[in-house]
Amino acid sequence: MNLDVLTSAGASGGSMTVEDAVFGVDFNEPLIHQVVTAYMAGARQGTKAQKSRAAVRGGGKKPWNQKGSGRARAGSSRSPIWRGGGATFAAQPRNFSQKVNRKMYRGAVRSIVSELIRQERLVVVDAITVDAPKTKQLLSLLNNLNIDKGLLVSEAPDNNLYLSARNVPHVDVCAVDQVTPVELVGFDRIVMTKAAVEKLQERLV
Repeated sequence: MNLDVLTSAGASGGSMTVEDAVFGVDFNEPLIHQVVTAYMAGARQGTKAQKSRAAVRGGGKKPWNQKGSGRARAGSSRSPIWRGGGATFAAQPRNFSQKVNRKMYRGAVRSIVSELIRQERLVVVDAITVDAPKTKQLLSLLNNLNIDKGLLVSEAPDNNLYLSARNVPHVDVCAVDQVTPVELVGFDRIVMTKAAVEKLQERLV
C-alpha cells in the first residue's frame, strides 16, 4: 500500500510504501470498543469514598431502651436514617482498570489506523517542526495543510512543537510512542510524520 506524503508547505512530497498487514486490515468495531473502553476506564481515579455507619465516629451506645419509650427502636445514633449517620451504601475507593493484552492492543490500533486511511482522516507529512515555541508558526503550518483541528503525531517528543500548540484549541501534540487508541478515534484528523508512520509500523507489524 502506498500513502501520499505532503510537505510542510502543503505540496506533494511523493509517497511511501507501508505494510498492508498494518494499514490495510478490516475494521473490527468490537475490539476497538473494548480497547478504547479499557483505556478510558484506566483513566478514572476511583478515589470516591464515603463513610458507612461502621466508619462514622460515635454511635456505640444505644440511644434509648428497646421497649417502653413509645418510640421506634434504635440501636445506634449513626444509623443511615439519622442525621449525622453513615451512608447506606457507602462508596469505597476502587480500581476501574481493565486488562488489555498486547495482541488486543496491536490489533485495535491496526484496525483504527486502517480505517483512518479509508476515511482519508490520516495525513502524512515529511516533517512537523517549528523553529521556536511560536504559535504563529504552528498555525501557518496547519493552514498550509488545511487543518484547523486535529492530533499532531511526531516521531519523538518535541518541546517547541508542544509549546506552540498549547494555546491552540482542538489541537494536541504527542509522540508516536505515547499515542493512545482514545486519541486516534477522538480527533477528526491525524497528522503524522513519515518517520512516525515508519516507527508505528515497526511496533505493529
